[in-house]
Amino acid sequence: MRILVVDDDALAAEMTAAVLEDGGCEAVIVESGDQAMETLATDRDFDAVVSDMNMPGMSGLELFRRLRDGKSGLPFILLSGDDPEQLRGQEPGLAACVAKDAELEETLMTAIAEVRLPAAG
Repeated sequence: MRILVVDDDALAAEMTAAVLEDGGCEAVIVESGDQAMETLATDRDFDAVVSDMNMPGMSGLELFRRLRDGKSGLPFILLSGDDPEQLRGQEPGLAACVAKDAELEETLMTAIAEVRLPAAG
């Protein structure tokens, strides 16, 4: 599974990519929502997007909305240092909202597994 990781914090992006790669995924990192939009416009070979929520310029939620409005069907997982429960169920089409915490490795891979299931069926 090839995943676009969007995070303005290089260390956090590398950590997210490492979790994904340990889980058997290929991770491609970009630093902003704008870079994500540019990358997805030229490279359509991604299976999902994992984005930080709080970024300067374009938030992860804004990126998700732009992709959804552009009819992108890519599963989108939002990472947040805030309480992810606040967003669950409030954004139609959002695959998951995962807390950036000590359980990230487990919760992110659980979300990735849930994204994979519909494609496998």
